[in-house]
This record gives sequence, structure tokens and C-alpha cells, in this order.
Amino acid sequence: MVKGLFDDNIPDRTQRAPDAPEADFRKREKEGTSLDRLKNLEDKIAGAISKVKALKEEKLLLERKIKELEELLNEKNREVERLASEKFTVKAQVEELLNELEALDLD
Repeated sequence: MVKGLFDDNIPDRTQRAPDAPEADFRKREKEGTSLDRLKNLEDKIAGAISKVKALKEEKLLLERKIKELEELLNEKNREVERLASEKFTVKAQVEELLNELEALDLD
């Protein structure tokens, strides 16, 4: 077999390397590590999904609370408008009564 310029570092595939059992062990260890990584990734994804679900539920609760508070605010605004109108009416009545009293005093 003729070796080329870059062939001197390529091992002969027909012969087994002396550290073959160690290489097999490393390969199995790497596969185990890959499985561990995959399990770790799976756990992280499951955790992320759980957090997303919890955040969506929290978002819905907060949106409902916002709607309730907006309705309460609208109700209070209507009450303020009603009281302002009532105040204006009472003020007008008091002014009218005071004018009538002044008219009586002048007579």
C-alpha cells in the first residue's frame, strides 16, 4: 500500500487499535452523556412548558381582575357625575331660596 502525503496519520482499519476497549468505553460514556443531555433538555423543556402554562393562567386572572376594576372605575365615575349633577341642582335651589329671602327682606 502506497501512502500519500497525508496518509501517515490514518490508522489501518484492518488492525484493531490497542486501546479499543477504552475507545468503546468512551463511546458508551459519550452516549450515556448524550442521553443525560437529552433527558436534561427534556426536563428543561417540560419546565418551560409548565411555566408558560402558569403564566398564561396568571395572565387570564390578571385580565379578569383588570376588567373588574375597569367596571368598578366606570361605576365610580358614573356616581361622581351623578353627585356633581346633584350638587349643581342643590346649589341652584339654595341660590334660588337665598334670592327669595333677599326679595322678602327688601319688601
